[in-house]
Amino acid sequence: MKTVFEYTNVNASDRLESLAEEKLNNLSNKYPFVIRADIFFKKENTSDQNGHVCGIRLSAPGPRLFASSDEKSFEEAISKTIRDLNDQLEKRKDKMKTY
Repeated sequence: MKTVFEYTNVNASDRLESLAEEKLNNLSNKYPFVIRADIFFKKENTSDQNGHVCGIRLSAPGPRLFASSDEKSFEEAISKTIRDLNDQLEKRKDKMKTY
């Protein structure tokens, strides 16, 4: 699976990239029909403690899948986004027919 990273108001981080790729590889192994992932990291100035946004767009057969979360840290945001995508992929897999 090809992965592309984009950053907004955040410096590029090898640690974040490796964490995101590790979690995405688990999804890729479980759902081999996923071919590409676009990962967006964004830091927002908010009055609450959140503001670390992670968005992931997956390319797979059918419409693209997207999930995003706004948490206290990028690690939490990545985990929550991956959980949301896992749910979407499970539904997509159920709809796909095998012949």
